[in-house]
Amino acid sequence: MKLLKVDHIGIAVNSIDDAKTFWTDVLGLPFEGDETVSDQKVRTGFFPVGESEVELLESTDPDGPIAKYIEKKGQGMQHVAFRVENIDQALEELKEKGVRLIDETPRKGAGGAKIAFLHPKATNGVLVELCER
Repeated sequence: MKLLKVDHIGIAVNSIDDAKTFWTDVLGLPFEGDETVSDQKVRTGFFPVGESEVELLESTDPDGPIAKYIEKKGQGMQHVAFRVENIDQALEELKEKGVRLIDETPRKGAGGAKIAFLHPKATNGVLVELCER
């Protein structure tokens, strides 16, 4: 498996519109806009930082995974995403190594990316996303 870079850091927020003020006005990051990923019940907003991005995540449904995360842990860092060269190959390699996966096959993410999550129980409590663009 070839990790290319940290693609983005996902941060769960109650409202992208409220939270983006810090990222734009205080830190001076440009806001690239937002996108809704309906099947994941999430609205995303991206802020480029060098070769990576900060991704704000707002639930579009009270039963969505981000709403549940915020209910349990509060707003804050939700995951770290690594860009991989070939996500299918990466998942196969991780399966062979016995790594517990949330997604055995990639799904569609924001920006047309193919994504898959590793289970936090396999990564010392960190939700890790693999991303192929």
